[in-house]
Amino acid sequence: MVQIILHHIRMIKIWLMVMFMSSPNMPSVKYQTIAYKTETECFNALNSYFDYYNSKPDSYKETLVTDAHCIEFESFPIKAFKSTGI
Repeated sequence: MVQIILHHIRMIKIWLMVMFMSSPNMPSVKYQTIAYKTETECFNALNSYFDYYNSKPDSYKETLVTDAHCIEFESFPIKAFKSTGI
């Protein structure tokens, strides 16, 4: 008989900033995701991302379009976040 022992793992709430990019020469829409510990950190990064993109000249924006969103996600604990107690 096989005994299965289940351990309760505490899930954590994280925030993901997902950035989408499209360019005429790309074979597909590209994306990148960065995890943040808090909603505030995610939205600060989101605002910085859009500020950076908006500071580019129109010629740049004619060849690369982007969008980004912060989404909440229940995750298993993340080692990189442990140093902060999350």
